[in-house]
Amino acid sequence: MKKLLEQIGLRALRQIDPENAHALAIQALQNGLAPAPGPITSDRLKTQLAGMALPNPIGLAAGFDKNAQAIAPLSQAGFGFLEVGAATPVPQPGNPKPRLFRLAEDGAAINRFGFNNDGMTAIGARLGAASSSVPVGINLGANKTSEDRAADFAKVMAHLGGAVDFATVNVSSPNTEKLRDLQGPAALAGLLDGVMQVRGTTPVFLKIAPDLSRDEIADIATVARDARVDALIATNTTLSRDGLRSAHASEAGGLSGQPLFERSTRVLAQLSAQTDIPIVGVGGVGSAEQAYAKICAGASAVQLYTALVFGGLSLVSEIAQGLDKLLARDGFACVQEAVGSRRGEWL
Repeated sequence: MKKLLEQIGLRALRQIDPENAHALAIQALQNGLAPAPGPITSDRLKTQLAGMALPNPIGLAAGFDKNAQAIAPLSQAGFGFLEVGAATPVPQPGNPKPRLFRLAEDGAAINRFGFNNDGMTAIGARLGAASSSVPVGINLGANKTSEDRAADFAKVMAHLGGAVDFATVNVSSPNTEKLRDLQGPAALAGLLDGVMQVRGTTPVFLKIAPDLSRDEIADIATVARDARVDALIATNTTLSRDGLRSAHASEAGGLSGQPLFERSTRVLAQLSAQTDIPIVGVGGVGSAEQAYAKICAGASAVQLYTALVFGGLSLVSEIAQGLDKLLARDGFACVQEAVGSRRGEWL
């Protein structure tokens, strides 16, 4: 019955503007109108990521709860960890609307939000007041009008680092002009140095784009190792539009969802072959089989977001429970044993 009601609610939400539907989904979470099975776990699913104990390796990607408004209910939705944000030093409205598009035929979405958020002060207050049964991280961003975007990341890290379990440096969003330029080796090394100087003991993750060459991936792996980054997230959204069928395919912005799965998993595998730093796989995860494929390609954990638009929050439990069965089927006693076990298939 709960699944049926969720599907009815999802169909209703898909009849209205995507950004308004998302706001309603956050309100529903705040009002307790969402699945709340608690973190799904088992001896096989329990794992470690950058020193954090996770009940399972299924995480919520940044962007769903931009302003840290629904941490408590999300922590009960089955996830093993959450990432909120992105947060910038001062509030900003983001890009003009419309800026979010559903591509139902492709199981995908395109967004060009541009780091719209309430700013680090408001987000920090919510983080400080929130209760969570799983680790919570913050995605760090830079203001569009900033004269020193690298300094913005350090500023947000200094303000919010003590309130979270990890922080992600996000230089891979395609929706802030020239932000991806900070992925270059020299710029990235300088940016990470600034963040590391103010992080205290908070683990720092680095999120990369899927639109990178093998040489660029190798450069990022080297910079991340030298900077002592605690984990990598592969990948953010793509600028590619290969094979799309939706009428919205030509919209500007970052593409997420099913069309990103293969591209992001190949980047993940290539990155995994270059470094021993733990990797979080994100991009097109919509089933237990896809989560398992990313783990076997080299991910220590995975994240999802776009699939929730089409499958609802009950999908989280389904993926976690399905992953448990897949691990058991293949004789793995824990997640870590499966990490990278089929990397070669993606190289």
